[in-house]
Amino acid sequence: MRPLSFLDRERTVAGPGFSRWMVPPAALCVHLCIGQAYAFSVFNLPMTRLIGITHSTPGDWKLTDLGWIFTLGIFFLGVSAAVFGRWVEEGGPRRAMFTAALCFGGGFLISAAGVYIHNIWVIYLGYGVIGGIGLGVGYISPVSTLIKWFPDRPGMATGMAIMGFGGGALIASPLSVWLMARFSTATHVGVAETFIVLGVAYLIFMMVGAAIVRIPPPGWQPAGWTPPAQAPKLVTSANVYVYRALRTPQFWLIWWVLCLNVTAGIGVLGQASAMSQEMFPGKVSVVAAAGFVGLMSLFNMGGRFLWATASDYIGRKNTYFVFFILGTVLYALVPTTGRLGNVGFFVLCFLIIISMYGGGFATVPAYLKDMFGTRYVGAIHGWLITAWSAAGVFGPVLVNYIRQYEIAHGVPEADAYNVTMYLMAGLLVVGFFCNLFVRAVHQRHHMPAVREDATLVAQ
Repeated sequence: MRPLSFLDRERTVAGPGFSRWMVPPAALCVHLCIGQAYAFSVFNLPMTRLIGITHSTPGDWKLTDLGWIFTLGIFFLGVSAAVFGRWVEEGGPRRAMFTAALCFGGGFLISAAGVYIHNIWVIYLGYGVIGGIGLGVGYISPVSTLIKWFPDRPGMATGMAIMGFGGGALIASPLSVWLMARFSTATHVGVAETFIVLGVAYLIFMMVGAAIVRIPPPGWQPAGWTPPAQAPKLVTSANVYVYRALRTPQFWLIWWVLCLNVTAGIGVLGQASAMSQEMFPGKVSVVAAAGFVGLMSLFNMGGRFLWATASDYIGRKNTYFVFFILGTVLYALVPTTGRLGNVGFFVLCFLIIISMYGGGFATVPAYLKDMFGTRYVGAIHGWLITAWSAAGVFGPVLVNYIRQYEIAHGVPEADAYNVTMYLMAGLLVVGFFCNLFVRAVHQRHHMPAVREDATLVAQ
């Protein structure tokens, strides 16, 4: 028997009596860990004074240098999700989760060595490249498995897992701060030790998920559930091969649907604290702004589950219509909240916006399942994640550079975000029409039924 044969797809087929409700916790074991990526910024300031301890010295790293760590991680998340998507789909979730655990946990351990020897390129390699690959493989690893276990509620199932990615930072941020405080001394900043503890903890926790996860046996269906005699419009029972899906207009329309929804949300997510203070000078303190960011994280996490669950009832296309119509209205109202000085209305607008930002991530796997079937949905989802990578560049650049341009031309800080808000509303209008043009995939793209469970060569 091969040493790693327990990772083979056939070794993960569920036996009699296995409860499908064990699979969402297995997925959460992975997503709660890799969701730490959203909390990496807590290390930035401590890592600017690894030598100076209490203040930065000429030998310390600059924030601009450290910013590349997160950027590389997100970039390799998108690249690895696309490149390894088919490998994840055909090898099964256990092999993918096991690999993600080694990469993500190992990335922290390599980065700890980089901190110890004070070589930022080692950290770029550790967290940015290797850890980023773990992010991408881990992110898509449970998607198709959850959809196969929950054909009756695919949106809810993927929402439960992807909710964990949104909530991982809520655990990682205070835990990281606490660990650094415990390991810090008068002559030492405890970043390296914190990386080691986190790396080992995430490795173990993700391995638990890999051990728990199972795939359903062929032909399995939930007890008492039968597929509807007539599938809803835009929902197919056929399958489309991953590289064939990339050649359909439906894939690229949904790519832009996700990209535009995420661009609008991620740009303000990173500037929420500064924006609230600058739009309401004297009314929003630093502490209140931090509380607002924490509240947004909760709505980001909750929106992933609630909106994805709602999509099981109203349909994926209709759910995105809600995102684009309601989001357009709310973004257009934000400048008015500033002019009125209404902090409460401003907060409400952004909490709803961020809930839809998270909901877009959680709803899209089920949208892809409806369009392209379940066989290669994980691999197709991996390619679609490149829309996230693109939006991660577009959103912050639009918000930051337009704000800077406005201020440089004499616009008061309180009004410097107005043009950006209207631009975000315009992007959502474009997204509305991309979603409007989505139609059912033509039958010529469907895989022959007799070959759906075979290992296929590239078509």
